[in-house]
Amino acid sequence: MALGALIGAYQEDDSGGLRALLPLAGRTLVEFQARCLAAAGAAPLVVLVERVPPALNEAFDRLRSEGISIIPVSDGSEAASRFEAGNDLILLADGILPDMGDLERLLEEGGSAILTVPDDEAHSEFERIDGTNRWAGLARVDSNMVGATAAMLGDWDLQSTLLRRAIQSGSRLLKSSDAEGRGPFLAANEEGVAGYERRLIVASRAVREDWVSRYLLPMVEEFATEKLMETAVRPSWLVQAGLVMTVGGAFCFSRGWHWGAIALLVLSTPLDLVAQRLATLRLQPLSPAMLSRRLLWPAAGLALLALGWFEMNHDSGWGALMAALGAGAFAEAAQVERSGRTLPGSEWHFSRRSAIWLALPFAIGGWWSAYLGLLAVYAATSFFIAQHFRHIVERD
Repeated sequence: MALGALIGAYQEDDSGGLRALLPLAGRTLVEFQARCLAAAGAAPLVVLVERVPPALNEAFDRLRSEGISIIPVSDGSEAASRFEAGNDLILLADGILPDMGDLERLLEEGGSAILTVPDDEAHSEFERIDGTNRWAGLARVDSNMVGATAAMLGDWDLQSTLLRRAIQSGSRLLKSSDAEGRGPFLAANEEGVAGYERRLIVASRAVREDWVSRYLLPMVEEFATEKLMETAVRPSWLVQAGLVMTVGGAFCFSRGWHWGAIALLVLSTPLDLVAQRLATLRLQPLSPAMLSRRLLWPAAGLALLALGWFEMNHDSGWGALMAALGAGAFAEAAQVERSGRTLPGSEWHFSRRSAIWLALPFAIGGWWSAYLGLLAVYAATSFFIAQHFRHIVERD
């Protein structure tokens, strides 16, 4: 069954502007709402707004450029005409930032349902349903109800009236998540949204799988994420930039410009991490099958071989190239052994970032052959440890 969505965007915030235009993660509140619903598979997204100011129209254009179908309407009758008869739709209240877990529950339940929060001081700004519940801002209703409600509406508020009719028709009441850092958020002013934005930034942090990203890059990653989320930079651009810089590092190694290569490679190491967090904040996670992301690993291997080839031809002999080949082979084998598994101490195993950052002390002394030998031992050790733990797991 097709699932549409109706978003309210007509109420004002504390300063007199539209709640829908409050800034959030470098975009507007309504864009975040639309991405939440689009991520849940809702289409079309109909936005009920009395008038469309230029800033709101720009937000709609940005959403359409991302492939999200967004349709502004000015009244209930027009909204009803945008939905197919008999289908369900998600009702999202004006200024509500939904919890994605709540939204998923609403979709899994099926049938008409209304999410609620307790009638307490913490939720005093939410719309009251009865003596013990307030509306969490999310509901699933029959699209036929929109047309019927619009026909008898008069000057009443469409969303509130829809909510009342859904309750009267027997819609189930589902409790919203009350875990710490979870649940819906009602935006009323920029200060409140800034606090919610901080919550999103913290939630976007993922588990880091190597010691460089866990201990050396967090501050860089945090700073870059906060600055770039306010721009039009796409996460895919950062991954592509990281790939170009890695290939550029390989070229520099082949020409003997070792410091230039190291600079490019070190600068490339946080880019895919920042891209992942930006994509999470924008509710558009990077695909594991993304070509530029998958090519980062072989591109790093190319840089390793370029260094080994150059050193082989400049007084280090075959040993340098063989060490580079051995490091690359063991690194790939270790990655295959670790695939889909969490191993003890896995953050200390060989990785693309750890190999790059380990080059810095050797670059200062010009000990490139020693560096290649160390990488071969490091990669081989990681492989045998991963293989050992894999066999223990399989035996158990």
